[in-house]
Amino acid sequence: MKIGNIELKNNLILAPMAGVTDFAFRSLAVSFGADYAVTEMVSAKALKYKSKKTYDLLVTAPNEKIKVVQIFGSEPKIMAKAVASKELEPFDIIDINMGCPAPKIVKNGEGSALMQNLELAYNIISQCVKATNKPITVKFRVGINGVNNAVEFAKMCENAGASAITVHGRTREQFYSGKCDLETIKQVKQSVSIPVIANGDIVDRESYLKTIKETNCDAVMVGRASLGHPEVFLEILNLKTETNKLEQIKYHINTLLSYYPEIFVVKHMRKHILWYLKGERNCSAVKAEICKLTKINDVINVLENFYKNK
Repeated sequence: MKIGNIELKNNLILAPMAGVTDFAFRSLAVSFGADYAVTEMVSAKALKYKSKKTYDLLVTAPNEKIKVVQIFGSEPKIMAKAVASKELEPFDIIDINMGCPAPKIVKNGEGSALMQNLELAYNIISQCVKATNKPITVKFRVGINGVNNAVEFAKMCENAGASAITVHGRTREQFYSGKCDLETIKQVKQSVSIPVIANGDIVDRESYLKTIKETNCDAVMVGRASLGHPEVFLEILNLKTETNKLEQIKYHINTLLSYYPEIFVVKHMRKHILWYLKGERNCSAVKAEICKLTKINDVINVLENFYKNK
């Protein structure tokens, strides 16, 4: 599959997830077979005001050969300026978030709220397309407020100049519950000529093959199944390469330490480590202890002792 002039090898993508897809985690996903991994969503308005926290989200890893950033906002001119900004120059593809279900985002008329305003969504996409020669992609859901307008929305995205679209097969109201609507994704695929990426409920090779078969989509995007488990891409590809969980965690930590201060890394890694340890036997005490630690060496020592004594 090609997005613009960018060719994918495995047609596997790590979804953007706020507070999750830091550059170290993205690096792990790519090393395990993801063609690319999308940044946490970045506010176009925050870019305009040169927010340091926003700049921190734009750090990339050396092995990210295809760099993809996701931006969000509801003002076409500000979105277009963000696309053309020097801060986004390192990125190869720019994705526009029109699917985030978070109440704060929707209340501001951003994310999935834009599915209710096709004219505004069109203006955002078309102005972003005009602002760059890079591929612009759009991620959205199957509908909002009881209205399934994914096919209409997909056609609008194509007409506005989007190079590819990602459809999360849930409504805004579902958030991340219920089953992914593969039938709607199939209908979207049949309605447009640009590549369609399916997102939702892809957790292993079986669900990957089912999604491809039932939707005829061009690629898949994996989200929550990767939490603490970035090697899920190896499993989807049916590659039985041995992975070492402790080494993954240490790589994640040390990569973050190359950019962020220790206290940030300690706090940020707590949730990741809980995900990494999920399913491990007798790990409750270790989880509780790690959540109290403030020094990264202490965290690593606890983990090393845990895995040594398994």
